Parts: sequence; C-alpha cells; structure tokens
Amino acid sequence: MTTPSKRVFIKTYGCQMNVYDSEQMNTLLRNQGYSDTQTAEDADLIILNTCHIREKAAEKVYSELGRMRPLKENRKGVKIAVMGCVAQAEGAEIMRRAPVVDFVLGPQSYHHLPRMLNAENTSQDMRLATDFEVDDKFERLAARRGAQSPAAFVTIQEGCDKFCAFCVVPYTRGAEHSRSADQITAEVRALVRHGVREVTLLGQNVNAWADPQEGDIDGLGGLIAHLAQIDGLARIRYTTSHPRDMDDGLIAAHANERKLMPYLHLPLQSGADPVLKAMNRGHTLDHYKALIARIRAARPDIALSSDFIVGFPGETDADFEATMQAVRDIGYASAYSFKYSPRPGTPGAARDDQIPEPLKAERLAALQELLGAQQTSFNASMIGQTLPVLLERPGRHTGQVCGRSPFLQSVFADAPNARFGTMQMIKIENANRNSLSGTFCATTDEADPDMRKKSA
Repeated sequence: MTTPSKRVFIKTYGCQMNVYDSEQMNTLLRNQGYSDTQTAEDADLIILNTCHIREKAAEKVYSELGRMRPLKENRKGVKIAVMGCVAQAEGAEIMRRAPVVDFVLGPQSYHHLPRMLNAENTSQDMRLATDFEVDDKFERLAARRGAQSPAAFVTIQEGCDKFCAFCVVPYTRGAEHSRSADQITAEVRALVRHGVREVTLLGQNVNAWADPQEGDIDGLGGLIAHLAQIDGLARIRYTTSHPRDMDDGLIAAHANERKLMPYLHLPLQSGADPVLKAMNRGHTLDHYKALIARIRAARPDIALSSDFIVGFPGETDADFEATMQAVRDIGYASAYSFKYSPRPGTPGAARDDQIPEPLKAERLAALQELLGAQQTSFNASMIGQTLPVLLERPGRHTGQVCGRSPFLQSVFADAPNARFGTMQMIKIENANRNSLSGTFCATTDEADPDMRKKSA
C-alpha cells in the first residue's frame, strides 16, 4: 500500500508575479511529496501568498488567518505559512500577532520552505525567512516547473529602483535585479517542451531587464528577439513596464518581432505633471505621449493598457481633469484604476494633504466610466474581424472553449472537439466590455504578422 501524499492549499493574492511564485512553490512542494488541493479544509499545509499593494492588505491577511485557525486546531499536524510582500514587510509582527502561523517567507526567500518544513529546529530563526537572496532564488528555481496551461508566466526581473511615492514594492521586493538570459531561455524551452505556446515575461519594471552576464543580448528587446527563435513558442508578451525604461530596442521589437503580441501595458498613473512629480514618476505627460506616438508608429494596431491612481495627496480638480483629458487623447483598450490608499512607510502616506474618501470615490467612478467606454468601443471594433486565438481552457457553457486574442481579450466559441493549446482563427461576431465571442474558421500557425483580418 502506498503512503498518501500530503496536500497543500495555496491562496494567491495580487499580481501575476505572485501567481508565478505560487506556481514555483507548487513545483517545489510537489517534489517534496505534496499534492494540490482546492480547499484549505483538506490541506496539511496552507500557504497564503500575500500582496501589499492594495488598501488594508495586512489586515486582510490577519482576518484570513483568523478563519484558518480552527482548521489547525481541529486537524493535527496542519502547518500554515505566509509568504509574499506582506510577509516581507511585517514578518516579525506576523509571528508575534498570529501564533497560528508556522512559517513566514518573503518573496525572495520562499524557496527555503521545503528545508524549513523538514527542519527539526523550530526556533523563530528557522521559521522566518525575509532576506533578499534574489540570485539564490533564481538559481534554485530555474526551469523546474511543468505547464498547467498553454500560456505561462516567466519572471525575468524583480524589484524596483524607482521609489514612486505611493508604492511599497522597493521595500518588499528589493532593488531591481534581472535573471540571466541563460536561465530565462532554459525555463522557456522547458515550458515549450511541456506544451506552452505563449509566455508572458514578468517584472516589477520588466523593461529594465538587463542580462547580468553581460552577453550579446541587449535589453528586453534583444531578449524578446532571442526567445522568438525558440521553435514551438508562438507568442510573447511582457508586463509591467515603466515609461522611463521604454528604449529604442524595445520599441523596435514591436515593429520587427512577429511573435511579440500587439499589446502593451504602460502605466501613466496621472495625466497631471504636478501629480506625476509628486508621485516621483520621473516623466511628464508629454514624455509619455511622445512614447505612445513612437510605439504606435512602430506597431499601428497595438492595444494600449495602463494604470491610474486618483486622489493622490494634493490632486486638485484641475489635476484630475488633466487625467481625464489624457485618457481621451490617448485612448486605451483596457486599464486598471484605483483610489489612492496610503501605504505605511511611503512618502505619500506622510503628506498632510490627503484627499477625502468621498471625493476619491467620485473621481474614480468618473474615470472608470470613461475607461469602460473606451474598452467597450475597442472590443466592438473587433466585430467582423477574424483573429488568431490561442485556446486555453473550457468556457462557461458545455461545449464552449475560451482563449486569448493577440490583444489579450478573452474569446469564447462553441467547439466541443477543439484541442487546447492550438491556435484557431475565430470570426468575431459579438463583443462586450470584458470579452469577445465568435465562430471557428480555421487552424493557424499565426504565420501572418497581420493579426486581424477583415472577413469578406
């Protein structure tokens, strides 16, 4: 009789980087004899992979730990770990305030969990790992995981040196640090061998990537050109970018590399120069607009996405209107928008000219209405076109499949016998704010660089 494996439940909060880290953690634990479970109630090990960006992030973690406490009390041997950015920011406090937690690991140290689980010494030194050992983490994790989907995330850069006044990332993820091109290439090749057709290159400032081995690959544009040579890899994306690191080579890659999808997430945050200066963004609206003009000249059909924060301390009515006008002028296919929330330890949180919550909510509603209208309009422009769609998963209805367009939209179609991981040409017949739907036309190798075609 075989011994049943132990089970792990991982709850992931926040960004794609956390999704990637959770996938890596899953692989590490699978090698330690753990299998996945979808419910905390069945788990021998519960992991909360936390994010510190959103409002009251730490309090939400403590609330979740309170809900987890009875599970540990009622099942002998259950272990609870907190990892990610809240763990990095408040590691010792979590250990003090939540005795239910067995292990706390920062985002650069989570690869130590298997060793910590197996250690006999349970002192706090063996239960808390929040050092910035980025080189060690990347070396241990390179090319170890399998593929859960035809599309996969690959972290190529972590940390941030920009110190925006609203952001905790430099304090929780550390300074900017790049993985080597060799490590990245090995991981992408391994994923392709497991059936991955599309990779999204991840980084807090992904376009700040620079090969630490100082080889022949020049910046993110050069890395994309290098990865595009991998047989079987059909699509490449990257996120999140900073306007200050959008260089000539990367813009040229949008013009020259067929496998690089025509989609760019480039956060603006505010359309008002005084607010951008107060945020320490290091660019003006005119600089951003000039970048967009160059990018659109290189790739005329590119879909743009952005981030916006409303109600940053000191933001006036005129500043907010400048943001609205910038959105009207530029035009976005999608965007993320948020009310400013003070993050402890950041310069923005120390300012005495905070904006009242009702006014922030009013401004956010107006901005989201405008952004929503632009997204709906962009999606509606797809109707009548035929798009190559990478099929990734079952749809919401029986016999339905779902995939992604080159512009990152979800696309649904009825095709009960379709194979996931294949590229299908789908004629778009319906669109709403969040997705498209249509009918199959043909299978494609996506060899034609013109991603969308008008149907005859």
